[in-house]
Amino acid sequence: MDSTSEQLELLWYKLLSSQPELIRDAYNSLDPASKKTVIVHLQRMAIEPGWQPEQHLSARAALLALEDFIDQDK
Repeated sequence: MDSTSEQLELLWYKLLSSQPELIRDAYNSLDPASKKTVIVHLQRMAIEPGWQPEQHLSARAALLALEDFIDQDK
């Protein structure tokens, strides 16, 4: 696995960890365009069919942990 793949895997591990501090740290490490992409993806994961129940829960937990940050970034 190359460094980029490892970094991406670690980023999503943190974002879907259900641990608010890890989620916020991962989110804050991103540039503005990447933050928007992540939020859109998490929103899709949280509500669209086709995701595993645990993925729905983890995405919702991430969105909840990032609620204040999302409002600031708008």
